[in-house]
Amino acid sequence: MADEKEGDHLDETVVFEVLSSERRRLTIQFLRESDDRVEVNDIAEYIAEHETGESPPPKDSRKTVYVSLHQTHLPKMDDLNIISYDTDTKEVLLDDSFRDVAVYMEVVPRSGLQISWSEYYLALGLIGLATLFAQMTGAPVISDVDMGTWALFYLLVISISALYQTVTRRTL
Repeated sequence: MADEKEGDHLDETVVFEVLSSERRRLTIQFLRESDDRVEVNDIAEYIAEHETGESPPPKDSRKTVYVSLHQTHLPKMDDLNIISYDTDTKEVLLDDSFRDVAVYMEVVPRSGLQISWSEYYLALGLIGLATLFAQMTGAPVISDVDMGTWALFYLLVISISALYQTVTRRTL
């Protein structure tokens, strides 16, 4: 494999390889939602719940996930400085290179469908432009609302969306 680091950042190929595993993605997601160190058991339970759709998940599923995390996924991410994994205490914490991976995980949460924030804002902008065009050309219903109100509406939606994005994600 080529160099894993480009300067102070992980190589894009390495990031994609890390994110190719759903268990690693779920581990990072769980850690992002946590404020402090978490135990491997908690991560295993979270992933097993996700994989089985059962809460609590069956014991054998938790054990299988725990073993794969302990033997494969956590050491790999620890070696890349994405996480810090203490094998003695079985505790995990996000580390420096997490930021390189997090950039590729920025998505708008939506049941089943995942789109990037940039795609969301592009769609919002195009819908806003279409609305304003429809208003200017006298489209029924839309032209009944003045352009200033439409502009205010879309500015509010963009501001609320950006606030939501900022509040719900950890600082990169």
